[in-house]
Formats: sequence, structure tokens, C-alpha cells
Amino acid sequence: MSWLDNGRLRLGIDLSLGGSITWLAEVRTGQNMINSYDRGRQIQMSFYSGPVPFVPQGATVSPHWKSLGWNPIQSGDCHAHRSRVVEHRNDGQTLYVRCVPMQWPLNNVPGECEFECWFRLDGATVQARSRLTNRREDRTQYAGRLQELPAVYTNGPWYKLVSYLGDKPFTAAATTVLVDRDDGKGRPWRQFYSPEHWAALLDKDDRGLGVYLPDACEFHGGFAGKKGAGGSKDNPNGYMTPRHVEILDHNITYTYEYTLIVGALKEIRDYVYSRQSKDALPEWRFTADRQHWHYRNTTDDGWPVRDGLVVTSGPRDAALVSPKTFWRAERAPKLYVRAAFETDAASAVIAVQRFDSVDAGDWPAWGENKRPKSDPAIHIPFNIQGDGKTRTLEIDLSANKDYHGAMTRLLLLLPPGKGKMRIHSVGFRAPQPGENG
Repeated sequence: MSWLDNGRLRLGIDLSLGGSITWLAEVRTGQNMINSYDRGRQIQMSFYSGPVPFVPQGATVSPHWKSLGWNPIQSGDCHAHRSRVVEHRNDGQTLYVRCVPMQWPLNNVPGECEFECWFRLDGATVQARSRLTNRREDRTQYAGRLQELPAVYTNGPWYKLVSYLGDKPFTAAATTVLVDRDDGKGRPWRQFYSPEHWAALLDKDDRGLGVYLPDACEFHGGFAGKKGAGGSKDNPNGYMTPRHVEILDHNITYTYEYTLIVGALKEIRDYVYSRQSKDALPEWRFTADRQHWHYRNTTDDGWPVRDGLVVTSGPRDAALVSPKTFWRAERAPKLYVRAAFETDAASAVIAVQRFDSVDAGDWPAWGENKRPKSDPAIHIPFNIQGDGKTRTLEIDLSANKDYHGAMTRLLLLLPPGKGKMRIHSVGFRAPQPGENG
């Protein structure tokens, strides 16, 4: 174990489990909140990509987990083989660990990648940064998959899953209890939309652990086993994770930062409110990465991203898809797309997804009553010039009568046929002179 202690929190990572977090407690109680029943629990890094199933030559895949595909995780694999720490530093203020993860569904197969984590304590919070560095021989650009950023597992006393579900974020509107003690819910995990970017697992006194990932609106969470009791080596466990859909190239370096918040529900939410601007409109500038965008029926030029996303057009339903987000139409009447198109087409389409009853609910991640399809998106055509020159296109979304209220996602529907596009930026603020991305 390697420890940090600031008098309020005590954090421990296990160097025999890839440096994943196996201990987090308030110093005043000394009660560990983190579950370590098997190698798939803890608080740890976990990533997903293709192919599905992923079975390298000579490897053995667990039938139960083969649908996960490529899935390196920080602690070890489902056969109890441990990930290997290759570097560790602890100066009393910051913990650093680097490991070679294991492929969870396979039997003793290390990932062709490295994981790195940095942890420090700040009051009642853990400030964390995580990095994936891929070195895969398979150079295929697989479709984006939902990632766990990170996976968080708590012990039995922290069973109550709470977040904000609604279309009035950052207004102190009522939170929602998604899983409670006697409601029969918890597993299958619930999937839900939370525009305040946080979720929490709480005990009977509404005190526990929150996770906050700025800009993440998609979450999974729940509870498995008997609610209310159990320690780190017992099976009952709470689970939560903020998520983005990400394309993980064979050579990508992917970094994310998150915060763990320990305290009462109000303290957890107040911390998020103190860090998040409620007035900011979505803005994506593709200068060095994809900004959590992914693709439907197309690919780009791969990693690294330099000066825009270079995407090929193709079938009629090819599209660039934004991350789940939130904005109100009345505050964002116009969309600005800075791009260069090389195509014979004269127009493209922006599709806008509205907040609907599906977003307002929580849904089982598998089995019966899974999340239904969202309401149809608003389609807004706009003119383009296919001469390859970079232009800022101003699209008047407010001209569409259905564009009002809360919105959650954008799609850029590409024109069919041969062509290539370089997308520098998408957002609700016009790029200023000299801004390319």
C-alpha cells in the first residue's frame, strides 16, 4: 500500500493491484468506503474498444465477459492475475503510479498499453488525473465506446445512488434518488443523464462519496447484493461511473481528470457548484484532440489530432456526434462551424437532440425495459462550399420552430458521396479573427 493523509481523508492505493484505489476513508471515522471483493472493483481505470470479442492468438477468453471486447483494467483480470506496477512515487503530497494493466476478459494477458495516475488530497476531496498510453499492434480505428472515467465501487453501507436528473441544472433543483434501500433497484446498473456532471453513493444518513467529471453527462450506477452492510472483501457493492464515448486509437494518449468528494449530499453538490459555470455554452475546438466527439459510419485520419478533425464522407447516414451536453436554445440561437469541405455536395445538416422524457429517467443497462430511443432530432440543413477553403459557417438554429427549451446533443450529418472535411471547431460563439480551432 501507498498512502496519503491530510488529516481529513486517508487514501490508499494497492501497488499489487496496479495502483488502483482500495482505501478511502474520513480520518475521523477510519471506515473504508472502497470495495475490493475481486479485481473488477476498487476505484480504477478501465477502457473499452474493438474488436468484440477480443481474442489474440493463443489467448483464452472468459465466455461470460467476451462481449466486452478489448478491455484493459488497472487491477487485474477476471482470472485473478494482477496488473504490474512499473513506477511509483509518493512525496507525501502527490501519489504517482504507472502500470501495465491486464485484459479483464482474458486469462493472464497484459494490455498493449500503460496506465498512469496522479492523486493528491485537497480538503475533503481527491484530485485525480489518469492517462492511457496505447501501443497496440492492431491499427484499426474502431468505433467509439462508452468508457468508465473512472469505475468506482463502494462497500455495502453506501447503497443510495443520487444525482440530479432534469433540465434545470445548477439551479438547486431537487436531486433524484435512483437506487434506495428497499426499492428493488440497483442491478442491472442504471444508466442516466446528469447535466450537473456528478453522482454520489450515500449511506442511510445521506453521507458518502461523490464523483465529479467536468462536462460528463452520461452515467452508470447502482448496487448489487444486500444493501446497508458489508466490508471491502464482501460481495455487496455500490457502483458509479461518469462516462464519455471515446475512440481509442492504437497509439492514443488519452488523459482525463476527475474529483472524488467525501461528505454529505449537500457538501458534494456544493463542491460541484463552486467549480462549474452554469452559464457556459458548449464549445469544442479540435486543435489537439476530438473533444469527446465520435463518429457514425465514418473515420478520421487518426491520432494525433492536429488542427482539426479530418473526416471522410461516405454513406448517407455518416455523422460526427457530439458528447452528451446541455444548453438552452434561447441562449444559443446560432451555431458556428469552422470547417473546410472538399465535396461536390452543396449542403450538409445539423441535427439537434432535445431533452426528453428518456433523458429525464433512469434505465436498466441490460435486460428488460432498457433505455428506449430518444425523440427524433431536429434537422437543420445549411449550405456549404466544397472548394476546400476554411470558412466559419453561421447556422441560424432559431429559425426552426422546434428549436426551443433544453438541448442535449449535436450531430453533423455529412453529405453522401466522396469527400473530405476538416472540422476546426463547433460552438455557440463565433470564432474570433485568428482563431482556427
